[in-house]
Amino acid sequence: MEGLNEMISIINLEKAIKKKKVLSDITVNFEKGKIYGIFGKNGSGKTMLLRAIAGLIYPSKGEIKINDLVLHQDISFPKSMGILIENMELLPQYDAFDNLKILSRIQKKANDEEIDTSIKRVGLNDVRGLKIKKYSLGMKQRLNIAQAIFESPEIILLDEPTNAIDDEGIKLVQSLLVEEKNRGATIIIASHHHDEFLPICDKVMYMVDGKIRNEN
Repeated sequence: MEGLNEMISIINLEKAIKKKKVLSDITVNFEKGKIYGIFGKNGSGKTMLLRAIAGLIYPSKGEIKINDLVLHQDISFPKSMGILIENMELLPQYDAFDNLKILSRIQKKANDEEIDTSIKRVGLNDVRGLKIKKYSLGMKQRLNIAQAIFESPEIILLDEPTNAIDDEGIKLVQSLLVEEKNRGATIIIASHHHDEFLPICDKVMYMVDGKIRNEN
């Protein structure tokens, strides 16, 4: 019997690309209301694991369950998910509010007040009217984090979320993620910045060559 608190259950997951295994023999569960850190070098498989959970790639073997629903069988993507992955495109001709407003039309979950709140939470309120093309890399990354959390998703997947963010911003992101955890979200962070996230993680795992080598 599966645990009642499990949001994500991964069973014997493998993914091969051009005959090379990029994920191998992964079995792991992620519970509601917890922060998970997946650490490893570039190319270790942590980003690929996030993409698999998000439904962006098809497993070569095994299965992923989201709230007991099998991904790519019962559902195509997790129904309530916020995600930050590499090379996410913001619309440079619009400001922060308009970028999130356009995204909000897809699921129609967030209202204007919630969009404003998310912009404040990532520390962009003073530049909320500035067009994205004038943003620094760190400001863009903050807005990417805002778009991952502004609809209060059940699952939050973050790939290297503190790239280009200064020390003050890192502390803000840490605090924000703890707030989202306390709301009940399942948060999975993939990063090679072990020290930045270890203090807020309930559980950490280390990936090497597409495998989870150890957990604690």
